[in-house]
Amino acid sequence: MTDLSKLPGVDPEVPNAARMYDYYLGGSHNFAADRAAAERVKSAMPFAVDVARANRFFMIRAVRFCVQEGIDQFLDLGSGIPTVGNVHEVALGINPQARVAYVDNEPVTVASAAALLEGEPRVTITMADIRDVDAVFAAPGVRDLLDLTRPVALLMVAVLPFIPDEDDPAGLAERYRSRLAPGSFQVLSHGSADQDSSGTAAAAEVYRRTANPVKARTRSEIAEMLRGTELVEPGLVDATEWRPEDTTGGQHRMMLAAVGRIR
Repeated sequence: MTDLSKLPGVDPEVPNAARMYDYYLGGSHNFAADRAAAERVKSAMPFAVDVARANRFFMIRAVRFCVQEGIDQFLDLGSGIPTVGNVHEVALGINPQARVAYVDNEPVTVASAAALLEGEPRVTITMADIRDVDAVFAAPGVRDLLDLTRPVALLMVAVLPFIPDEDDPAGLAERYRSRLAPGSFQVLSHGSADQDSSGTAAAAEVYRRTANPVKARTRSEIAEMLRGTELVEPGLVDATEWRPEDTTGGQHRMMLAAVGRIR
């Protein structure tokens, strides 16, 4: 078995957001430094695991929605490690002909995903920086798998918080949308700054000392990342409120989410 800590570009002493997320969700593809940083986040923001789960459950519901709307192609940016409840399991469970292209820039994530996806001909993992739109679409795992003349579900699930303002996250989202056929969907979730607290500020400070500083944004800033799309009901809402399967609802976790149809 490959020693993931020895992969090129991996420093197991520097916490990484993808591996921390894996830890929040109960995964095993993480290092001691990731777990320690995640525990510091949990100390500052005790509901951090709930945030991660709310985000994951939203993604699952959004993928199901897209498949039910006839989408059979998915481009998952900043996909993270495909742990339980991942995109391809959900999509293929409904439509065995679905295709999923994962993209991430974290070596442990990509290596772990490649091992997990062995024998899955309809699923690929590409190592790329999502800020380089041309490189993403030119990668064989994307170019040879997805038919861009047909609708695609573009997943930007909790990834744009890691894109700094100077890299124009709203503009980045637009560049991806512009490459997709009408009838495609954009699936987005993003941490909200509208209910900021000392806990979330302290958690952001922990991330500032990792390989992936994070920034929560206001509702209007997040809405800008969906500009030009037709939001499906219920619009841009807390992730726990986007078509919940449990009608009792859940406590708001400062993660806004939406699905927009690309016209």
